Amino acid sequence: MTHARAKLTPQGRLLLVTRVLEGGWTVPMAAEAQGCSAATGYKWLRRFRAEGHVGLHDRSSRPHRSPTRLSHAREQAILQRRWARLEGPHQIAWALGEAPATVHRVLRRLGAPRLADVDRPTKIVVRYERERPGELVHIDIKKQGRIPAGGGWRVLGRDAAPSRHRGDGYDFIHAAVDDRTRLAYAEILPDERKESASAFMTRALGFFAERGITVERVLTDNGSCYRSREFARALAEAGVAHRRTRPYRPQTNGKVERFNRTLKWEWAYARIYQTNDSRTVELERWLHHYNYHRPHMAHAGRPPITSVNNVPRKHN
Repeated sequence: MTHARAKLTPQGRLLLVTRVLEGGWTVPMAAEAQGCSAATGYKWLRRFRAEGHVGLHDRSSRPHRSPTRLSHAREQAILQRRWARLEGPHQIAWALGEAPATVHRVLRRLGAPRLADVDRPTKIVVRYERERPGELVHIDIKKQGRIPAGGGWRVLGRDAAPSRHRGDGYDFIHAAVDDRTRLAYAEILPDERKESASAFMTRALGFFAERGITVERVLTDNGSCYRSREFARALAEAGVAHRRTRPYRPQTNGKVERFNRTLKWEWAYARIYQTNDSRTVELERWLHHYNYHRPHMAHAGRPPITSVNNVPRKHN
């Protein structure tokens, strides 16, 4: 894939050599028109003459030889110890006399799963992902202290900041995350009562529907707002089934729990906010960034919206 700031794309390189070979341009003239050096122009002309159109495409920057790379036998020894003892890179490195960074690269290259995803007694990878968008949407509420007027301790310092117990209250962040795509919707509401949770659920279903996702079921914890008749009615009217997590097992709802942690460090505490309203306003912008632009590990570095079929192409 061409770098975002590359002077020439494959189409631009083709235009350059076409101007030289068919248009009679000199290489320096064609290179200047394309915004690159004459040396670069000569390079692409040589490749085109030697390889044709294929020569105008990007090549891997990987070296032809890697003399310091570990041998195949050594890499297999690292992988075998990983599965035999379920140890991290540092422990394996200390045991085998290698650098921890080297062991980490080997494990990544060989596709070893994270230890957090492995059930230790059975050594089975326990990560899961639904097959289609909307099959399951995770719902949760995160309680977060409001920023006092004039700023909190991050602005004023711990000594000058007002007391934590002055009664500024809390915001309640209601969040919904699609299991398959990781597309997320969130709102800041004043409470976690049944009326707020039910109204949020209705708006969240509309958010997913606008992006071509039909929600089939939702997963929540056993909070009182989710056990209410109002919440059940909101789901029944939309034809959505309701599933609940096992008591005291928040990892069952892990997709939205992980989203809450990302929300905490990349939005709530990502920078210093002067007021609570300024942080509230920032949430909508951050959600757009998360859904449409932020690379996600679950999609090999692509944002969640890329896993949604037939979504409107309005990502700016």
